Amino acid sequence: MSELAIELRNVSRCFGKTIANDKVSLKVRKGTVHAVVGENGAGKSTLMKIAYGQIRADEGEVFLKGTQMPRTKHSPMLAIDRGVGMVHQHFMLVPPLSVVENIVLGREPTRHGILDLARASQELRVLSKKYGLAVDPTAIVEKLSVGEQQRAEILKVLWQGCDILILDEPTAVLTPLEVEQLFTVLRELVSEGVSVVMITHKLDEVVAIADDITVMRRGKVVDHIDGKGASVASIAQSMVGRSVLLQVDKSAASPGQLVLEVGGLSATSNAGLPALKGVSFELAAGEILGVAGVEGNGQSELQECIVGVRKPTSGMLKLSGQDIGGLSVAQRYSRGMAHIPEDRHARAIVLEYSIEENLILGRHHDAKFSGRVVMHQEACRKEALARIKEVDIRPDDPTAIAGEMSGGNQQKIVIARELNRLGTTLLVCAQPTQGVDIGAIELIHKQVIAARDAGLAVLLFSAELSELQSLSDRLIVLYGGEVALRLDSGELSAPDARAQIGAAMTGASSNKADAS
Repeated sequence: MSELAIELRNVSRCFGKTIANDKVSLKVRKGTVHAVVGENGAGKSTLMKIAYGQIRADEGEVFLKGTQMPRTKHSPMLAIDRGVGMVHQHFMLVPPLSVVENIVLGREPTRHGILDLARASQELRVLSKKYGLAVDPTAIVEKLSVGEQQRAEILKVLWQGCDILILDEPTAVLTPLEVEQLFTVLRELVSEGVSVVMITHKLDEVVAIADDITVMRRGKVVDHIDGKGASVASIAQSMVGRSVLLQVDKSAASPGQLVLEVGGLSATSNAGLPALKGVSFELAAGEILGVAGVEGNGQSELQECIVGVRKPTSGMLKLSGQDIGGLSVAQRYSRGMAHIPEDRHARAIVLEYSIEENLILGRHHDAKFSGRVVMHQEACRKEALARIKEVDIRPDDPTAIAGEMSGGNQQKIVIARELNRLGTTLLVCAQPTQGVDIGAIELIHKQVIAARDAGLAVLLFSAELSELQSLSDRLIVLYGGEVALRLDSGELSAPDARAQIGAAMTGASSNKADAS
């Protein structure tokens, strides 16, 4: 039998009445990629945090490289000493610090009693070059792209000497090119004997890279699958216990009146550099316009300008014929805008609030939920229960705290709230299925299509090219802050559409047609 990097035996963990892990056993072979998959709330992240020592098990045994860890005293420091490093779904970097300062934090190298960042920076450059993890050690974290931040996180665990990597949703916010680059790095690490555990919902990526697959459902392991010969359909069925629709089923759009008009929009990035350069397009009721592009080409700035959290340097924005360029976020909401942001923690959810409180966030002043002095608790509870059932939020307790839930279930809260705002005409939807399991992806896709069919105009931003192609009725590609390609419904379904989009995303071709 191959040497085991991690072995968990009958591990259980409860959070109040919620059973996160129920006598789970798992073996991770040395020098392999082991994927752990399952629905949102299946217990995957909790299980790996137990292995890492971040959460302590209520019962069961944890072995790292054959050594049993003390259950009541296990910690990340002990795990790191045994060669285990974990890159979390929501990065654990300190934004105002540099990459090198983040990486050495807690293990600061010194020379003659003085902090030696120069030596650490040189070591990082060597690691960076060896594994193709391009990132500047002196760069400030808050100015890095998401992909660069992830590379910094991986460099951190490699610098610490870890040879067991636990990656929680490592590709959730990466572009296809960044995913390819990450997988190249992982394969190189595995060839050198490093063991990789990958928690993910992207089953096509599981099939592409995993040697072993563990499937969890409601806190239990329900299947172990050999990565060789595994299919997306078979893994999906094992995950959710039923056949899953892997393709979006939608009829042709029936566009109505213009809802969103964007004309000559320009804006700068947080670093003060040009991010948008004269972007123009229109979006009508009853259609979905997809926005594609490699991260850093203006998608975030475009989204922020439209919803009102970034001020354009020039250009025009109209919602249902009215100029909204000078309106606040709240005023835009009141005129029919809803927003599913790409960073749910920063802009969509309050982790300390309950499911119920988050589901009415932004609508809490509505007469339906609030009187002059107190909230209408019965109405709030009724709304919460309806939304919980509608999108299968787990746990199904309205009083459960959002911060204690999986990322996918937090995303369901945001989706349910934004799709149920009264009077919505425009839905700005960014990364709607980020960190969401395949069963929930199917549900969210259906709800976005239903919103379109009900007459909403949907502006869809996604790093998933397949999602953009399957959901969008029309599509634009941003490159260098400009519209590099426009595809209508017929062109979007053409056999060479994916190649065209990919070329435009990398600047290899462009078709800067008039706004449409």
